[in-house]
Amino acid sequence: MTKKTYPYVPLFERETPPVHPGEILLEEFLEPLGLSQSEFARRIGVNFRTIHDIVNGRRGISPEMAIRLSRYFKTTPQFWMNLQRDYDLWRAYRKLEEKESAVRR
Repeated sequence: MTKKTYPYVPLFERETPPVHPGEILLEEFLEPLGLSQSEFARRIGVNFRTIHDIVNGRRGISPEMAIRLSRYFKTTPQFWMNLQRDYDLWRAYRKLEEKESAVRR
């Protein structure tokens, strides 16, 4: 299994958003284990649509989901919540920058 490396760039200096936690879930956990989204959903007791939406970036990681993921993959809930926090903060920062930029014009 080849681990991806992500160069450190301060959060708000990034031009592109941090990787969505769903992409990490898919590429670093599900695919290497050969787990389908539906099988994984069944194993952790959630609806397929929930996992599908997370993997496709349409849904974030809730605290409950972070606990489920951490139990299954032997990580910590904080790992998953930190990924989500960084993604959400970057998006909020950019959105606010756009609003402030529009006001200055």
